[in-house]
Amino acid sequence: MTAGPYRLAEGGLGIDREAPVAYTWNKRPHTGYQGDTLASALLANGERVIARSFKYHRPRGIYTIGSEEPGGLVTIGEGARQDPNLKAPTVALHDALEARSQNCWPSPRFDLMSINGLAAPLFVAGFYYKTFMRPASWWEPVYERVIRRAAGLGHVSTQPDPDTYVRAEAHCDVLVVGAGAAGIEAARTAARSGARVMLVEERPWLGGRLAMEPATVGEQTADAWVTSAEEELDAADRVTVLRQTVAFGLYDHRIVGLVETLAPASINGSARQRYWTIKAEQIVFATGALEQPLAFAGNDRPGVMLAAAARGYAHRFGVAVGRRVVVVGGDDEGVETAMQLQRAGVNVVALVDSRPAEALDQSDPLAQAGIRHMTGAVATRADGGQQVRGLRIARLSGSRVDAARTERIACDAIAVAGGWQPALHLQCHLGGRPGFDEGRGIFLPPAMPAGHWNAGACAGEAGLAATRQSGRDAGAKAAEALGFDPAVRPLADPALAETASGATWGPVDRLRVFPALHGGKRFIDLQHDVTVDDVALAHREGYRSVEHLKRYTTLGMGTDQGKTANILGLHALGQVAGVGPGEAGTTTFRPPYVPIAIGAIAGTERGQHFRPWRRSPAEPWHRQAGADMINAGAWHRPRAYPAPGEPVSAAVKREAAHVREAAGIVDVSTLGKIALIGPDAPEVVNRLYANGMKTLPPGKARYGLMLRDDGLVLDDGTVARLEETRYLITTTTAHAAGVLSHIEYLLETAWINLRAAVASVSDHWATFAIAGPNSQAVLAALFPNTDTSDEAIPFLAVREADCLGVGCMIMRNSYSGERAYEVYAPADWGASVWSRALAVGAPHGLKPYGTEAMGVLRIEKGHVAGPELDGRVTAEDIGLGRMTARRKPCVGGALRDRPGLHDARRPRLVGLRPLDNRAPLQSGALLRALGSTGHDAVAGHISSVADSPACQSVIALGLLAGGDERHGEIVEAWDPLSESTHQVRVGPTVFYDPDGSRLHA
Repeated sequence: MTAGPYRLAEGGLGIDREAPVAYTWNKRPHTGYQGDTLASALLANGERVIARSFKYHRPRGIYTIGSEEPGGLVTIGEGARQDPNLKAPTVALHDALEARSQNCWPSPRFDLMSINGLAAPLFVAGFYYKTFMRPASWWEPVYERVIRRAAGLGHVSTQPDPDTYVRAEAHCDVLVVGAGAAGIEAARTAARSGARVMLVEERPWLGGRLAMEPATVGEQTADAWVTSAEEELDAADRVTVLRQTVAFGLYDHRIVGLVETLAPASINGSARQRYWTIKAEQIVFATGALEQPLAFAGNDRPGVMLAAAARGYAHRFGVAVGRRVVVVGGDDEGVETAMQLQRAGVNVVALVDSRPAEALDQSDPLAQAGIRHMTGAVATRADGGQQVRGLRIARLSGSRVDAARTERIACDAIAVAGGWQPALHLQCHLGGRPGFDEGRGIFLPPAMPAGHWNAGACAGEAGLAATRQSGRDAGAKAAEALGFDPAVRPLADPALAETASGATWGPVDRLRVFPALHGGKRFIDLQHDVTVDDVALAHREGYRSVEHLKRYTTLGMGTDQGKTANILGLHALGQVAGVGPGEAGTTTFRPPYVPIAIGAIAGTERGQHFRPWRRSPAEPWHRQAGADMINAGAWHRPRAYPAPGEPVSAAVKREAAHVREAAGIVDVSTLGKIALIGPDAPEVVNRLYANGMKTLPPGKARYGLMLRDDGLVLDDGTVARLEETRYLITTTTAHAAGVLSHIEYLLETAWINLRAAVASVSDHWATFAIAGPNSQAVLAALFPNTDTSDEAIPFLAVREADCLGVGCMIMRNSYSGERAYEVYAPADWGASVWSRALAVGAPHGLKPYGTEAMGVLRIEKGHVAGPELDGRVTAEDIGLGRMTARRKPCVGGALRDRPGLHDARRPRLVGLRPLDNRAPLQSGALLRALGSTGHDAVAGHISSVADSPACQSVIALGLLAGGDERHGEIVEAWDPLSESTHQVRVGPTVFYDPDGSRLHA
């Protein structure tokens, strides 16, 4: 079995020819081998058109062999597991893999949107800014939709992601990023000193370039040397090797973010990816180098690829990238590529070498191998449509191209060797800018804080011997900085280690952008269709900074972040601006180094795990009773208890009316509950609240208003004094955590001399409010051994009582305006006490009601809640100014008397009733004078709305400028979202039982 017509008869270091793998490509069955990537398997099967480009929808093929891939983007999976924009060289082949092309319709070979290429003169750099400016009203309904349909990449599934992701954190002495020759040497050296080492490699295998081309290391084959080093590292107790793990971000204090690929689309039920946060004492960067492309007409056609990629596919995967391959270069890299491909069994028809013949060694190995060596020549155009069919070349006369001396070579693949550039993205994440080495034509790492080291090609080293030695030196320095004593041995025989090609720097840089003699576009960014002409146009139009160039042309803004485009773009800019790459500079590199799944960042913190629901003890009963459950802050609470077929709105009105008529019970376990104890607890309470608390006797409760330091209202609630030095403070559900933190902060910083302590007891008590005319009868039935008369439990009294043999607490308090009692039961007994209350209260008409009915009741009585306590109001604004004490110190007391907070024009709380009783008022609607228009006339807003059964009308609370003086006035409630306006009458905040007689009835 060959698994494809382009599979070589021999070779393939990384594949298992005895383990075929079945997969589908664009719904067609294909076969590869275990160890293949999707890219190598597709190339082996003769698939050349993989996807279409962003703007022109030109055909795109496999261009690289790693995560720098700009063109071979694919979508894998179906439905919820659809994963777009994956780079084919990084997708590990596995059984049942479903992969397809993207950004094309109806197929990659015939894409109707390729008509964009005919309009290329219109789609030049910056055409978005020039074309879609007018009319402005067309942008969203027309332009944006057209652009999104015409341009783009793959489509993300709109279904919930079914895969799981996990997180991990680790600390190590030395983190080595990159497991090529330099990274392996650095890790081994640091590990041998006793340091805890983590080695991170983006690919599934170690070795870097040594694993992708034939080489020897000393007297060993590269494969044997890598295997030996891998076994040593895997066996070491203090070494962790992470394969298929990309270091995507470098942050302050030597923190590195990693994403490890664990399984393809969770096919084995395990997590798909692991997100690592690594805190390293020392970091060694062995990130290697990235081969660079060449710019000539048609250089984007499928079949054109980087030379090192062509070698890698032949050596590691046993795949020929073509049947007639031409190599294009300008240094020994081209010669090495041609020789390696020929030895692997790939038919190389020519090497197009820009160097003059007299500059080369006369003993040309290509001639002996039967490969035509065309010196003093450059590529000018790749012919073909959906695949390369030939290459046109031109001869050089000195440094000029001789248009009269051209030739066409028939071929189906072109391997371009444009030199190498150190991979510096990660090192630049701390904000440093790389420096340019004019002599070698490369950018070098920026200066970095202590504890960061560079090794190998990313440090500018060339050749295997120098790379390995720099790795040893960097590993030793990192270990020494931590107090370890590494024994650094120099290479035994550096000459023997030089039998593998290393990164090459230098002369090829001057000829990266070839002239366009035969017409056609010379592409720089293959993903975003940025051409040499686009760069020239941007420069003519004034976009001369490299940062402006990037944004105006979208150069380097694709999923590869310009790894194969930025340097070529700098050379193109240099040609028109007359500057070198060093003077042009580089753009800012930011995390992530490669695209990472949002799911990996979120990990398990999604859905309910992102913000876990807090459940009251009685929730099982609520669900069984058919409650409509909602999220209220962090809590899961019953909104209402609709009967079968009954709308929630009708259930809310029914429940609210029943409380007024008989009795209802509501679960308020979500209220914040804080225990405060200590000898100075009375003083603490008195300072916390704006109203007086020192006179509160044991066994009584009092409504309290808490201010922030700036004098605005923080929260309200009740303060129950259980004993002389023991209090129970209740807060609103939303502010429970904030109030607790506020008190803790004061006790630990401002009031350190006060002897008191606080603790949250919100989860200790299950709390229920029993309200309505029959509430006292229900309470008597629930606590038969307790005196529940008005004399025993007057308004705002707190009493201990026994229910079901469990100690409970009763507080006579009302949020509804009816006679009401709050029952506090230990949480473990909460469900039992709730059920008991409903059982014994049934003869008295007791029924449950939800949070919506509770809101209706409180609005009818004008009680404030979260919508009114929005952090912008004072006690006076909400009508509670008279209850605050002015002669005692309290938090916020110093700033509450600022003149601006007492301006009569401030919005004050008012009641609002529409002239049309059924008008659909909305919370958030704006209030303005009758007949006025526009936002400038806005004088307030509606904060809370209820459809009141007691008032037989829609009612609302709101904040209106000068509201205290505007009772009886008619104003407009304007909802700009629905463009609706309703007339409302301003009045008092209490709509029902204004004298409070029902509270004590």
